[in-house]
Amino acid sequence: MKNVILFDSDTRENLLPLTFTRPVADLRIGILTISEKWAKRLDAKVSYITQDYLTKKYPINISEDNFVINGSVLPSDWLCRLIEQLEFNEALLQKGELIAARLNESQFENLINDEEIEELQGFDVEETPFIKISNLWELFTKNAQAIEEDFRLLTEDKSSQEISHTNKVLGAENVFIEEGAYVECAILNAKDGPIYIGKNAKVMEGAVIRGPLALCEHASIKMGAKIYGPTTVGPYSKVGGEVSNSILTGYSNKGHDGYLGNSILGSWCNIGADSNTSNLKNNYSEIKLWNYNAERFLPTGQQFCGLIMGDHSKCGINTMFNTGTVVGVSANVFGPGFPRNFIPSYSWGGSNGYSTYTVQKAFETAERVMARREKVLEEEDRLILEHVFKQSAQYRRWDKTTSL
Repeated sequence: MKNVILFDSDTRENLLPLTFTRPVADLRIGILTISEKWAKRLDAKVSYITQDYLTKKYPINISEDNFVINGSVLPSDWLCRLIEQLEFNEALLQKGELIAARLNESQFENLINDEEIEELQGFDVEETPFIKISNLWELFTKNAQAIEEDFRLLTEDKSSQEISHTNKVLGAENVFIEEGAYVECAILNAKDGPIYIGKNAKVMEGAVIRGPLALCEHASIKMGAKIYGPTTVGPYSKVGGEVSNSILTGYSNKGHDGYLGNSILGSWCNIGADSNTSNLKNNYSEIKLWNYNAERFLPTGQQFCGLIMGDHSKCGINTMFNTGTVVGVSANVFGPGFPRNFIPSYSWGGSNGYSTYTVQKAFETAERVMARREKVLEEEDRLILEHVFKQSAQYRRWDKTTSL
């Protein structure tokens, strides 16, 4: 089994707030996370080079033979072949950026200590096709291709569970239902892209689904929901109402009526009933999105972009999110009107103003939420969230303290 080490590049800053609480390679796009894709593609054990405060939860494993891979890069058939052909001291580069390298233990130590790696020979992969995630919106704009590639990876040489006769199905050859899944009295249209239903997932009566769709294990689509692809519903997540071209990372809920489009929710998020996201400006102009690295709103080149929400954030019923809204980690948004387009981590409030959501109060909520899924807020998670609270203090301009 290969030893693969996935590293955070400078791209990590452009992927905040999602990467406040995880390495870049732990982001979900398609059916799997980036790290899960590499583990399956290369038959590998995966570890990470990431931020210091994340290393307890995401440790590094160094061996005598290490494949070091850029965590923002998704595997493709061609790229995997090139990586498997690498010899020691060889690297793959794209416009001078490191994509992958094969290093022994001493060379790897030099790499992480920013020391020179002797005799490292680079090969350009400019013409090699693969997906690289450099900005938040690319997670949903490239999700269709990622779903299709993961679908082939996960279903090759496997048999789907039989599709119940109660369903109306178009493109049945592109529908795959894993063991233990429940799909009854639904409309499944897989002509425009595959529909993957994970283990013990549930599609309730009256749901209307147009692929590409990834419904991961133990996730559910509620009665009467309208789901437009490409959409990913991560493990143990629930969706209802209308959802289009969005990603729910895992353990998050948008379970009621309301619209979520061109959006990404982190883990342990909840969208209140009848809440809506705007994903298109009234004047159809280009959308700008908050960038933590630049500390200002930057143009995206996109006409469609909805809500980006970090882990453990929530919104109350009837919340209305402006086009291109970024919500940090552990924020609680509620009240009438449109909240601002950038809501810092640990914010409590809405358009009428904010106060600071203290770490202890946030922990109490997280514990209750996670207990419903029989999960525990581990000490390593608490330390990560405390670090994010302090790191994000500069954006909570109403609060001059960083008290936990």
